[in-house]
Amino acid sequence: MSDSGPITDNRAERVLAYMFAAVVGLSIVCFFAVMIGTFSGVTREDMGSGIWAVVTMLPWFGLPIAFLILIALLIVNGVRRGRAARAGSS
Repeated sequence: MSDSGPITDNRAERVLAYMFAAVVGLSIVCFFAVMIGTFSGVTREDMGSGIWAVVTMLPWFGLPIAFLILIALLIVNGVRRGRAARAGSS
């Protein structure tokens, strides 16, 4: 097996990637739950109370938050690559 070079452990990138995946996944699950609930006959009044209120509003807030996490992940990745390039050229 060939040696592909040093593997850098970047915890911030890994945490941001898992946060992004979790928020997007949960938002999509809630979106489909609202669709299934609507098709099943859950009324608009029921959607505004109890757990349905959280399930209904989570995609509204979760997807923009996921977009911000994605931007942060891209910035962290760019900074890491820039530092690696500067360290490699010296």
